[in-house]
Amino acid sequence: MLIEVRAKNCYAFNEEIQFSMKADMRNKKFGSNVHKGNNFNVLKTAGIYGPNNTGKTCLVKCIKAIKNVLLNKNKEIMPNIFTESTVCELGITFLFLGRKFAYDFKYDIKENAFIYESFLEILKDQYNNEKEICWLKKDTIGEEYECLDESLRDIIPVVSKNNLLYYVMDTGKFEYINKMKEILVGFASKIDVINMNNIPISNTIEVMKNKNQIQEKVVEFIKNSDLYMDNFEYVGMDKIPVELNDFDEKPDEMVLNIPEGFMDQIRLVSTYKGIKVPSMLFDSTGTKKITAIASYVIQALEQGRILVVDELDSSIHFKLTRAIVAMFNNEMNTDAQMIFTVHDINLMDCKRLFRKEQIWFVHKDSNGVYVYSLADFTAQQGVRDTTDIMEKYRKGALGALPDPELINSLLSIKGNMNGK
Repeated sequence: MLIEVRAKNCYAFNEEIQFSMKADMRNKKFGSNVHKGNNFNVLKTAGIYGPNNTGKTCLVKCIKAIKNVLLNKNKEIMPNIFTESTVCELGITFLFLGRKFAYDFKYDIKENAFIYESFLEILKDQYNNEKEICWLKKDTIGEEYECLDESLRDIIPVVSKNNLLYYVMDTGKFEYINKMKEILVGFASKIDVINMNNIPISNTIEVMKNKNQIQEKVVEFIKNSDLYMDNFEYVGMDKIPVELNDFDEKPDEMVLNIPEGFMDQIRLVSTYKGIKVPSMLFDSTGTKKITAIASYVIQALEQGRILVVDELDSSIHFKLTRAIVAMFNNEMNTDAQMIFTVHDINLMDCKRLFRKEQIWFVHKDSNGVYVYSLADFTAQQGVRDTTDIMEKYRKGALGALPDPELINSLLSIKGNMNGK
C-alpha cells in the first residue's frame, strides 16, 4: 500500500510536495477506512480536489513516473518549466508484505542519469518508535555509497554511475540488492494508473475473455451500475447482433475508435429488455466508462492493488463514484487502495464517507503549487467533524477553488456585438 509520495522540481511542482496516506489514529471515526497491520495505519482511499490546471494531474503523473522508473519503463519525467535545474526528485514510502520501505531517486534530465537513489526499511516497535535501516545509498554528486551487501559497496560507483543499480547488474549474486529489486518491482507492479477521460477498455476485454470469478464480478459490477441493463457479455463473432458492413457509425470516444481493437470491442454486448446490442455503438459514454473501469476496480479489490484514477467523476453519476469509493472504504477491503482526482463536491463528505485526512487539495498561486490535506485545518480555523465541508469549500475557506471571471468575457462579447 502507498503511504507517501514526494516530488520536487517535477511537472507543476517546484518546491517539494508531500502527499500522504497516513491515517491519524487519534481520530477513531470511520475505522474501516484504515488498513491496519504491523502497527502501520494506512488510508484506503483519498480524493484530491482543486481547480483545473493547478497540479492534480501532475500528482498522478508523478506516481506513474515512479512506477515506470521502478519497472525500468519509459521514464516520462519532466522538470518544472520555471526552474533552471534539470534534476527531478521523486520518492515513495510504502507497505509491502507487511513491511515499510522508502525509496527516493534523483534523475538529471539533461545528463539522462540517476544521480541519487536511496532505499530504506522502516521498522516500528510497539511504542510506535521508528528506526531506519539503510539498504542502499548511492549519491554520485556527494560521492557517498552505502549498501548492506558489503562486497558491492566499492564497485557501486563503477557499475551504476548513471542508472538504477538493480537494473545494471546481476542482482542474483547479492542478497540485499536482489531482495530490494523484488520488493520494488513487486510493489510497482501492483499500481494501475488510469485517466477517465482517456480510459482504455482493453483491460476489461481481456477480463471478459476468461470465464472466472473476477469476470463474473466485473459483469455484476457493470449490471449493478446501470438500472436498465440485463446482462453484459463477450460473445462470439457469430452472435454479434448487427451487420457490421451496414453500420457506419463510430463511437464518439476516440479511445474506443481503435481499428486494430475494433473486433474485440464490438464483441462486448449489452442486453436491455432481452435485446442484445454492441456496447461500443449503443451504450452511453458514462456506461462505457463504467465498463472500462469495472475491471480495474474488481482486480484492485480482489488482488490488493493500488488504483490511481485521474478525473474519477468524468461522465459518471455522483452516486456511482460515491459507491466505488465506498467499496474501497468498506471493512471487507483489507489491502486495496484508490487515490483519485475529482471535482464533484458531493464526495467531500466527512459525515458519512471520509476522514479529514482522506480529502486533499491542490492550490496554485503566483508563488507556487501547494498540496495539503483537510486535516491540516484545525477546529480553531472552523473545521470540525460536524462542519459542512462542502459549504466551506464553496465559500473558498479551504482554498483550491477556481475564481473564474467569465462575466468579463461575456461583457466583452456583448460589447463587440453592440459595436458592430
